[in-house]
Amino acid sequence: MEIRKLDLADLPQAHDLSSEAFGPPPAGSPQPVPPPEPPPGRHSWGAFDGGRLVAKAVALEFTSWFGGAEVPTCGIAGVAVAAEHRGGGLLRQLFTPLLEESVARGEVISTLYPTANGIYRGLGYELISSYDQVEIPTADLARVRPPLTVRTRRATAADVPAMQEVYAAWAAAQNGPLTRTGPRYGRPAEQELADHTGVTLAVDTVDGVEQVVGWGSWVRSDGYGPQGVVEVWTLVGLSADAYRAIWLTMATFASVAGTVRLRTSGADPARLVLPTAAWGHVARHAHPYSLRVSDVAGALTARAVHVPGLAAEVPFAVAGDVFGASDGHYLLTLGDARGLCGRVSEPSGGAAVPTFTPQGIALAFAGAQSCANLRLLDHLTGPDTHDLVLDAALGGRPLHIHDYF
Repeated sequence: MEIRKLDLADLPQAHDLSSEAFGPPPAGSPQPVPPPEPPPGRHSWGAFDGGRLVAKAVALEFTSWFGGAEVPTCGIAGVAVAAEHRGGGLLRQLFTPLLEESVARGEVISTLYPTANGIYRGLGYELISSYDQVEIPTADLARVRPPLTVRTRRATAADVPAMQEVYAAWAAAQNGPLTRTGPRYGRPAEQELADHTGVTLAVDTVDGVEQVVGWGSWVRSDGYGPQGVVEVWTLVGLSADAYRAIWLTMATFASVAGTVRLRTSGADPARLVLPTAAWGHVARHAHPYSLRVSDVAGALTARAVHVPGLAAEVPFAVAGDVFGASDGHYLLTLGDARGLCGRVSEPSGGAAVPTFTPQGIALAFAGAQSCANLRLLDHLTGPDTHDLVLDAALGGRPLHIHDYF
């Protein structure tokens, strides 16, 4: 079996393997046109058996928000294995060089939307959140309390930088969302807007200056009447009135669209300004969201762990990584500055330290589960002396996923 990076000549085989795994494109769809060069921030790997591509995966260069810090992230997409080669451990062979190269680029965590949770758990990934679709009856939105000073208007290309600033401020307060910066982004402002029927801004006036305080991008679909739908792709706000203003704009579709469908995740604050309990989950977009800590010391250092007034040294270990990369002993040092984490030697005399599974350190890093719950699931063993410190350092922010890849 040959494992190597794909080049442009491999694209026809990669397309055929994707069609086998995920189904062919709709009838009449144009044939994919090979790009003149690989897209920036995209690294494709494949496994070949006698020249035939039998497995593939794509690594995408992203950055995610965790703990108020931007953490370099490898997003995995397009994983496919030929039917006759499934169940033989081929993904482990494929992921080994892919993740090694990812860590060499400085990407300390890896995330993906798994089609089969068990397979990826075996590779050290664990579920931390999901990307959902919820429905709200459009008529219910008309009962949202009107904002005091915030109004709405349609976005133009000149507003895109302000929209990016609002998104960054919102995302920095969560755990998990992509920063939407880096080589995978940077399209022209006009194209950002053209992907949607409209982008509605929530604007306020502060000291005589207009400020964008929220925005929602939406697509009108499915005809008109009770079956009509307004698909809201992104909805972020920096105040309760920002959310109220955008919801009220969506309410104006009540006579022609019976439903507003929002793409969201977790405990979305947008729900808290609604006067109704209606928040029906329609579907989880493809699959839950999973995370692997590829570089434990680098990830916890990048996360800028800091609890004001708390100084502590937390020894811990990770054991059970099938790749061996995460296994070992570490020391997390917390103080007045941002925390630092580094590899250390095993304690003399084999003293017991808190020990995470790869899935356990993923859940702890993301702030998705407390140490107590990790112990219930056998993802954390050993002394519990520092459990409350770890919970304080890594928890406290809601998980929220806003992009599918």
